[in-house]
Amino acid sequence: MLTEERSLNFIEQIIEEDLANGFPKDKLRFRFPPEPNGYLHIGHASSICLNFGLGLRYNAPVNLRFDDTNPAKEEQEYVDAIKRDVEWLGYKWAEERYASDYFQELYDWAIEFIRKGKAYVDSQSSEDMAKQKGTPSQPGTHSPYRDRSVEENLDLFEKMKKGEFAEGTHVLRAKIDMASGNMLMRDPIMYRILHKHHHRTANNWFIYPMYDWAHGESDYLEQVSHSLCTLEFAMHRELYDWFLDQIYDNNITRPKQREFARRNLSHTVVSKRKLLQLVQENYVTGWDDPRMSTISGMRRRGYTPAAIRNFADTIGIAKRLNLIDVSLLEFCVREDLNKTAPRVMAVLDPVKLVITNYPEGKEEWLEAENNPEDESAGNREVPFSRELYIEREDFMENANSKYFRLTLGKEVRLKNAYIIKGESVVKDADGNITEIHATYDTDSKSGSGTEASLRKIKGTIHWVSIPHAIKAEVRIYDRLFTHENPDGDKEVDFKEYINPDSLKVITGYLEPSLKSAEAGERFQFQRLGYFCVDRDTNAEQIVFNKTVGLRDTWAKVENKE
Repeated sequence: MLTEERSLNFIEQIIEEDLANGFPKDKLRFRFPPEPNGYLHIGHASSICLNFGLGLRYNAPVNLRFDDTNPAKEEQEYVDAIKRDVEWLGYKWAEERYASDYFQELYDWAIEFIRKGKAYVDSQSSEDMAKQKGTPSQPGTHSPYRDRSVEENLDLFEKMKKGEFAEGTHVLRAKIDMASGNMLMRDPIMYRILHKHHHRTANNWFIYPMYDWAHGESDYLEQVSHSLCTLEFAMHRELYDWFLDQIYDNNITRPKQREFARRNLSHTVVSKRKLLQLVQENYVTGWDDPRMSTISGMRRRGYTPAAIRNFADTIGIAKRLNLIDVSLLEFCVREDLNKTAPRVMAVLDPVKLVITNYPEGKEEWLEAENNPEDESAGNREVPFSRELYIEREDFMENANSKYFRLTLGKEVRLKNAYIIKGESVVKDADGNITEIHATYDTDSKSGSGTEASLRKIKGTIHWVSIPHAIKAEVRIYDRLFTHENPDGDKEVDFKEYINPDSLKVITGYLEPSLKSAEAGERFQFQRLGYFCVDRDTNAEQIVFNKTVGLRDTWAKVENKE
């Protein structure tokens, strides 16, 4: 049983009640059943964490089952990507399964349905079927083919299987109740004809099961105890149970479908159709574009598995749809990276600083702490010289008394280095500052223990030694959509809300310790934010992606508006 470290969510309460009522704990089994028709997104991450989290909590197996029943949209590329994402999140599945593993069993059961008068081949057009299905307030009417003989249905279904009919000419429907208040129960389609190559079964099948037919029966074959779906499948539960009723053996675990609400994320879309549209219409560079809500995009941006798991645990699960502010996800990312990311210095909007009383040609290697949150991270050495880059915003020629960074006539500390005082500036013909001249206090080196080094200075700024600096491409990412809920306004195309400033590419200058950084490594650029080495990095150029800032600046922008 669960320990009471926190209150149980309603899914856990259901499981606990089942166990209290005699359900054997060793019969608990869960599954994560994605359709391989796109890359997984943050919504899937919550479902992954839910199902695999229950597996860990109850020491129960969790299957990864691919719902590969529509070869028109599914590809092996998506299967491989899904497996990478689940593994990257830190989970291991008990068995890798596919709905296509059960195509023969599903077909054999369908034959039994026909023989028992519970299914028939309908030869109407899709338009005619839609008309005769009725409305929520009006019952449907029977198909003219509903009373075909068993023999005729078996013959037609066999020919459908052999590929003797064109797509759209026939379907197999369950014979249930055309007057049911649940329209899904009005003779739902079990099979349709598709002359498409399947990524696993090749061209062996010309008929493919519908989701409602395949899903519950797959759960049954795998002995899944609790089949957890999102809320839009609540109306499907009656059909899920009806299909199981026709094949259920009392000696076998009967799956129980239960639903939880999606948790949509602000400033994103999570519809696979819309994500595919963004990719195909080149609004982004691919499924793993760091602006995408896909798990692969978040991984490339520098998000950590621990942060996503913590986010999923923080928002929990509920029975009602909710829009979660993306800043909560960013907080979880920031919190995790603060504990693990090494600190380095980088300048992204440089202006040249010359320390006029520092000897020309001299260089020092100063000790800097790698991560103050991790004592085991140790220290590194950074080079210091007469000419440095600092951030342009860290200097103001005419500053007020509340400005604590570098200005003329006042002192500031260079991080891990010396105290300096602004003396003068050099400007170009347009009046832009091209150089700042300063002097340094020779006895004020950080950590030296001298009286000068212990002087209290209000401002500290970072820097990079120009002779030693590494030039890098830095991609500054922001939210892909300017609207909090780009799906919320159904009158407007969601693409109308795409943020034109969601990506800015700049040149940054980094301390030399980053020269050997490899793709996927994460760092804190001190005073700027967290950054990740992108996979586009090569021997000629290092590329960094901005993961998240040190604080939530977007909220300030929204509040101003």
